[in-house]
Amino acid sequence: MRRADRLFQIIQVLRRTRKPLTADAIAAELETSKRTIYRDIATLIEQRVPIRGEAGMGYILEKGFDLPPLMLTPDEIEACVLGASWVTGHADPALARAAQDLMAKIADTVPERLRPFVLEPASRARWARNQEPDRIDMVRTRSQIHDGKKITLNYRDEHGRDTERTIWPIAVGYHEAVRILAAWCELRKDFRSFRTDRVLGAIYHDEKYPERRDLLRARWRRSLVWEAPKDV
Repeated sequence: MRRADRLFQIIQVLRRTRKPLTADAIAAELETSKRTIYRDIATLIEQRVPIRGEAGMGYILEKGFDLPPLMLTPDEIEACVLGASWVTGHADPALARAAQDLMAKIADTVPERLRPFVLEPASRARWARNQEPDRIDMVRTRSQIHDGKKITLNYRDEHGRDTERTIWPIAVGYHEAVRILAAWCELRKDFRSFRTDRVLGAIYHDEKYPERRDLLRARWRRSLVWEAPKDV
């Protein structure tokens, strides 16, 4: 991880909690050394990031850092928190952590009178139970989707048959217990859905697929629409 990225991540980690975090805890989450965290926090403080604390006692990020108050209505806040709560309980770890960071940012930047809508929301999302683990790098897969690049999957279908598929990934669908990767399959010459828990291996290519991603997604959405047969 580049140092600039790590400094940003330290801010994100501190923003997520109201209690002091030790350098050990931050280092464990960012998979680096405690000495590195001490050095990075000293740098952030020199750059006037409002971090309070000391070695051995923990650190805390003061309120109101880096974002102005958000002009959101109570219903907009409720919607954001409900959506982020659902993602926290259903998405892969990286996306779930991003949802937690989003809620922390909202809580830190809305006016004081609106903060209870974040910290004590009226709406709740149930966490997924018996969720199957992803067997593919979801962060990298989302990157391939955004970049319009191909992936080759080693895949085991519902009948236990192993196949190799080169796909043009389009979107990730989130169900209660599983996640689905929607894509154009070069083998089948059609759109197919692949469960992320049935992937045995993946090769991420630098090659972009030949069709524009927005047009491909539009074709995929049309393929999902069922029309009743017309009388002739």
